[in-house]
Amino acid sequence: MLYKIILFAPLIGALIAGLFGRRIGDKAAQVVTTALLLLSGILSWIAFVKIGYGHETAEINLFRWMDVGDFQANWALKIDTLTGIMLVVVTTVSALVHVYSWGYMKDDPGKARFFSYLSYFTFAMLVLVTSNNFIQMFFGWEGVGVASYLLIGFWYKKPSANAAAIKAFVTNRVGDVGLALGIMTIYLVFGSVNFDTVFAHVHDKQDLVLPFLGMEFGAIELIAGLLFIGAMGKSAQFILHVWLPDAMEGPTPVSALIHAATMVTAGVFLVCRAAPIYEAAPVVSGLVTMIGAFTAFFAATIGLVQNDIKRVIAFSTCSQLGYMFFAAGVGAYDAAMFHLFTHAFFKALLFLCAGSVIVALHHEQDMRKMGGIYKFVPATYILMIIGTLALTGVGIPAIGNFSGIGFAGFYSKDAIIEAAYAAGAGGNNAPAVFAFWAGLIAAGMTSFYSWRLIFMTFHGKFRGEQEELKHVHESPRNMVVPLILLGVGAVLAGVFFYGQFLGDHKTEFWGHGLPGGEHGAEAGGHHDFPIWVLWAPFVVTVLGLILAWFMYIRNNGTEKRIAAQANNGGGIFYKFLLNKWYIDELYEATLVRGARKLGDIFWKIGDIKIIDGFGPNGFAAVSMAVGKKLSKFQSGYLYHYAFVMLLGVAGLVALVSMKAVG
Repeated sequence: MLYKIILFAPLIGALIAGLFGRRIGDKAAQVVTTALLLLSGILSWIAFVKIGYGHETAEINLFRWMDVGDFQANWALKIDTLTGIMLVVVTTVSALVHVYSWGYMKDDPGKARFFSYLSYFTFAMLVLVTSNNFIQMFFGWEGVGVASYLLIGFWYKKPSANAAAIKAFVTNRVGDVGLALGIMTIYLVFGSVNFDTVFAHVHDKQDLVLPFLGMEFGAIELIAGLLFIGAMGKSAQFILHVWLPDAMEGPTPVSALIHAATMVTAGVFLVCRAAPIYEAAPVVSGLVTMIGAFTAFFAATIGLVQNDIKRVIAFSTCSQLGYMFFAAGVGAYDAAMFHLFTHAFFKALLFLCAGSVIVALHHEQDMRKMGGIYKFVPATYILMIIGTLALTGVGIPAIGNFSGIGFAGFYSKDAIIEAAYAAGAGGNNAPAVFAFWAGLIAAGMTSFYSWRLIFMTFHGKFRGEQEELKHVHESPRNMVVPLILLGVGAVLAGVFFYGQFLGDHKTEFWGHGLPGGEHGAEAGGHHDFPIWVLWAPFVVTVLGLILAWFMYIRNNGTEKRIAAQANNGGGIFYKFLLNKWYIDELYEATLVRGARKLGDIFWKIGDIKIIDGFGPNGFAAVSMAVGKKLSKFQSGYLYHYAFVMLLGVAGLVALVSMKAVG
């Protein structure tokens, strides 16, 4: 019953607020959805303790779902450590986002609809993470996609919000094609879509070869590659990342939910859940490592120059997801999940702090129009610094018997970098070596753009309208309290849970083994690494902070840099990064423009000229015109009908006479 309540409480709230919101009112809709999410969140922590510390594993059958021939798929809940982690992440962040939204959305006329969408989003993600088979997971996967479309485009009267929602939906459908093909291939190879059945027989199918796109692939490698395409779409990896920054068009609480707990974590969860498949697919695992590492680097470079406060944090998410993927690629699934866990706290904190700043500045998001507001929003300022320290992974590395101490990101991010180094030691794993250096460089850039955000937003002179500065104020308690709770997580989640995820209690915590079995790369054990590897992330983080301070604080650096960018256009390299490597423009010039031209052909030629030309504008138009002419004879006058009859008789007589003569 515990797990059923966790799963279905958000759905009940979504249905009540969505179907009866107008009848019960906005306040009641907010109360119901928030109360049910808080209930789900509290029970998730109870479940987390039972699973992770009590070694509880279970499979709870709810009902028969699909039964067609040899194909069977029940709706069942898979309860294990991986599920427990995701339950805590999803429901905790979602519950705090619900509470925060009471203040953020207080003046919005569509509050009942908004809270209904939020709760539905949470339910769809819970379906995804509690699934015991790939079909059920796909159902939750698509449900999350629908929810993201509704929430990103929540302000549907804004053309930019509609465009962003469509972009997110379409981009994810590209990835979902790969996921769907992967699930079909799984059934073809294993005759089942149940996780346990598939994973138990992975090594039995290691030598099986399948044709695909005119080539032959190992069946396991093919399945792993197709599943990863789906993961790339949901978790915004390079090539399929383009929807993520535009998702900022939705309300800020939506951004926090998408980036910290729901949609973007789905891809990482999928790879970790399917870890037995990836362990048996070294080629695709290398690809996962390369794409994850490149995404971490690529997104960090873009974050260096963005001016929208939410977009900086969005590209930070993209970069951090890259860390999670390359951790999974080198076999450190425990480190990937640990970073997902800690990231949820500090990324939700950063987004909601950004929302607090936006509300304080009357919905201004351009950091070039901010500055000098730390005195007016002290709580937001302190908590955003805490989130920044956690994101940048500030901490003291291991020294002798001292194992190190720091903020949440220090434990999980450093563990990933160390795992990449361990996997690449000896030079036999080129993707891991690339991931180590890319992760290290990205860590330095993360520090720079994170402190740049702090300095541009809170320090220096206020660069907006002076009249607005008079009205800047701290957010209400229903917005600040969730920030404080997330701040506690950003400080303590790493040190408190390190032993369970990666340290001495790891085996005990994971119960029957890590998500990837017992063969994944070891992420813990600081003392096994060279001292320079342990200290390198700390050094680049400090260098990033110093560089940001020098460029944006020393001698009014922010004002000077903004003026310089305005005067010289920013330079070629600056424009390249500001325009996100021109990936969107490349898509526009190739895929989008081509698709639009193809659509025009089908529309203007296929639809208008052929279908409409021969149909409504052709035979149908002629029939209508003839009918209109003939209808004029229906005047109601008897002599008109007699005249028509006479014409008919005359015509018949003429026809008979012509035949007789002939």
